[in-house]
Amino acid sequence: MTHRHTLSCACGQVGLRLEGPPIASVECLCTSCRKAGGLLETLPGAPKIVDAKGATAFVMQRKDRAAIVEGAGHLRAFRLSPGAGTRRVVAACCNTPIWLDFAGGHWLSLYAGLWKEDERPPLEMRTMAGDAPDPAALPGDVPNLKSHSLRFYARLLGAWIRMGFRTPKFPVQGELHV
Repeated sequence: MTHRHTLSCACGQVGLRLEGPPIASVECLCTSCRKAGGLLETLPGAPKIVDAKGATAFVMQRKDRAAIVEGAGHLRAFRLSPGAGTRRVVAACCNTPIWLDFAGGHWLSLYAGLWKEDERPPLEMRTMAGDAPDPAALPGDVPNLKSHSLRFYARLLGAWIRMGFRTPKFPVQGELHV
């Protein structure tokens, strides 16, 4: 089965091409994702990011299998604090969140809202459920991991090994201040 996807922001000015299967499809319930999502949702035209459970949905993709094919000049980085190692990248043309990455990380956590609902990889797990407003209220349809599991880290390590321990860079021109 061939895994190729072309994704774009809401207005179509920023485009991404993905090759190969995702590392994982997850919902993150961490405090930082809830806070950042809530702030980014206040931007004009921005989509809903955090769902009613307090989760932000991501599809994790190897950086060496992702490329910005259009509109790189529209991308802006948003950080919760100036020195934060976590960077959320937004298409400033329409305020669509595109990805989250970590300093030194070898993967992109692409916002799942970039996919059409019927094309989105199925949810596999929820991470950081221990940070959820009400962990007991989470549905039991997938594992609700209190933080991250050995399986989660094994997938990341396996992807990095297949990448030859490379960490491709995804430069962004400018910052977004919310």
